[in-house]
Amino acid sequence: MARKYSKSTGKDVKRAVKRYKQGKLKSGKGGKGGKVKSRKQAIAIGLSKARKKGKKVPRKRT
Repeated sequence: MARKYSKSTGKDVKRAVKRYKQGKLKSGKGGKGGKVKSRKQAIAIGLSKARKKGKKVPRKRT
């Protein structure tokens, strides 16, 4: 069975969650929004950044 996410995608998510724990992760374009308050939001930001870099990440569910 093929993997759903690439290894480097996991690293991007890990990095985002780490920044969230440090209280440095911000939401919105260019980090102009407020401080990220939930772990789920931090994971979503990590996945979004990986998607923008063209890494292997499934499509967003609508």
